[in-house]
Amino acid sequence: MSALFRYARIWLGIRYSLVRSMMFRADFIMWALVELLWMCVNVLLVGVIYEHTDSIAGWSKYEMLLLVGSTLLVQRLVMAFFWSNLFEFGRNVRSGYFDFFLAQPGSPLILLSTRKFDLDGLVNVPVALAVIFYAAHRLGLDPTWFQIATYGTFILCGLALHYATLLSIISLVFWLRSASGIESGYFGLTEFSRLPREALRGVASLVFVYTLPVIIVSNFPARLLIHGFEPLNALWLFGATLLWLSIAITLFHVGLRRYSSASS
Repeated sequence: MSALFRYARIWLGIRYSLVRSMMFRADFIMWALVELLWMCVNVLLVGVIYEHTDSIAGWSKYEMLLLVGSTLLVQRLVMAFFWSNLFEFGRNVRSGYFDFFLAQPGSPLILLSTRKFDLDGLVNVPVALAVIFYAAHRLGLDPTWFQIATYGTFILCGLALHYATLLSIISLVFWLRSASGIESGYFGLTEFSRLPREALRGVASLVFVYTLPVIIVSNFPARLLIHGFEPLNALWLFGATLLWLSIAITLFHVGLRRYSSASS
């Protein structure tokens, strides 16, 4: 329990990241606007597509908008809490600055995962929530408190799955000279999360639904609000979260044993 409180106090150190963001206000505002523009493009794209069709893989316009809103919500949370930390982790291993985390009295994984906080990622979370509320309103949805709480849990599972996937990719830097190309591949994977599960067939379904947890992080929360609680989907999402977190943590620690510090 004492270790838990110690790590909680370390995590509260993200307030220094907020101070740093306010020191460079122009940079903060620019990136917040860039992310807002990217979110608007995703939302407008749904409107453009549905000008020419009434349904995509059985999903109506506002069901698709709910799916896109769920995707944007998870991505904004990833950008706020983990994005900079994990990408800097890859660069720190190559430069030797990773020794700084090994010298600290705590778990290197927790320290490197929670060192920074990006306010520009979190500031657009209300925009994603607004998209979700609007789509739910247009669909005439009236979710129960249980559905709302479960939806929030599913979103957290999606956040954990994104973290595990990104950590697994970046941990390959322990074996590779550079992970820059692999890092950029993460962007490609996240693009699939905006697609309905029913739109994928054959190999694409096997890879992005059953092998990589790309589709379920957004599809299952959206389906929960539209169709109600589906126990099989809940078990699938929770199982995938535990599995990928186990894979990511194991891969990190195996790579850690191979790491040669800057002084060696």
